[in-house]
Amino acid sequence: MTPTDAVPAPDRLGARAAALVFLAFAAAYFFSALLRAITATLAPVLTQEFSLQSRDLGLLAGGYFLGFAAVQLPLGTWLDRHGPRRVILGFLSLAVAGCLAFSAAGSFAGLLAARVLLGMGVGACLMSALTGYRRWFDAATLLRANSWMLMTGSLGMLASTLPVQWLMPLTGWRALFWLLAALILMSMAAIAWLVPPWRACAPPAPAGLPPGSAILDETGYAPIWRSRYFRRLAPLGFFNYGGMVAIQTLWAGPWMVRVAGNTALESATGLFWINACMLVTFWGWGMVNPHLARRGWSAGRLIAWGVPLSLAVLAFNILAGSATGWPGWALFCMTSSVMGLAQPAVGMSFKAALAGRALSAFNLIIFAGVFVAQWGLGLLIDGFSAMGLAQAASFQAAMAVYLCCGIAAYGYFASVNTDN
Repeated sequence: MTPTDAVPAPDRLGARAAALVFLAFAAAYFFSALLRAITATLAPVLTQEFSLQSRDLGLLAGGYFLGFAAVQLPLGTWLDRHGPRRVILGFLSLAVAGCLAFSAAGSFAGLLAARVLLGMGVGACLMSALTGYRRWFDAATLLRANSWMLMTGSLGMLASTLPVQWLMPLTGWRALFWLLAALILMSMAAIAWLVPPWRACAPPAPAGLPPGSAILDETGYAPIWRSRYFRRLAPLGFFNYGGMVAIQTLWAGPWMVRVAGNTALESATGLFWINACMLVTFWGWGMVNPHLARRGWSAGRLIAWGVPLSLAVLAFNILAGSATGWPGWALFCMTSSVMGLAQPAVGMSFKAALAGRALSAFNLIIFAGVFVAQWGLGLLIDGFSAMGLAQAASFQAAMAVYLCCGIAAYGYFASVNTDN
């Protein structure tokens, strides 16, 4: 940024204030990610208690992402208008209600409705943070904060595995959601105390926007959808990033149980290590991103090199079948983590007055992809089983369909990408 394009100095936070703001947002995002991934650990007990089939399990897990995606477009407008603090506090109130509703559910329909409400309630956790960071942090700090927010999410998903598995015999799964409701209330108090108010006036646009991202000062989402840079990344966000999250937060668990032959405890242990690997991966991205940027490795260039590697790992996992345990799925998620760089890149490609809308629109695409992948894989698994394939072969065939979608999305990205 040039001095004339920079965000006015009063909007920049000092190191101590920035750290406290980061921690307040990170606490809320931790619980968001825990709730996102907890279905994989609860899958065996919920399947037994509610007699769920694969498509039911996929829809239940995907209900979170359906609710999440449904609020993204109004969320972006509200963030730009009212600021992160007011918006996230309102949304987290829905998350508390969702936790209580899930704990009290007596049917699959009740579970699904509560899961959708949970997704809506935590739908602002990451976007509120990134919108605030876009104005309060400089560019290098923004990239690092984004990666470390994703690291915090991995820590939440880590907590959804073995810790949940250990607590269930002591409390039962219903009481866990009362505890989560109380912890979310505590994170709301921290945000209300630590996050600064939002200034109504928006800072001017930064210089050096990526090709195709220059826009006029407009309201609504039209300038977002017109951005060539945004459209270039959208299929990768939907299929590759969304599918990776779907596997990490759900289908890696059933694969380990029903294909690799693991017990429920072994599956939870595997999920623990998958999320531990992701935690370390996002921490590493946060450390190296500023150095890579100085050496000319833009987000587009890293994505162009990293996504083919993740697709190759996915193909190997499918072919290996029952030999693919948690290390194979951990490697797939780690190589797919390069797509996490797309979110701050999209945010920085627009001026700060539109950052909330740009980030929320891209998040909508990602989480719509997660919903489609979670439910779609379940439907495919049941469909291939009905055609006479064995259980393991049904999982492999469903994953092969997803692999083809990922290859097509990368082909589109590579055919139009100029930022490499």
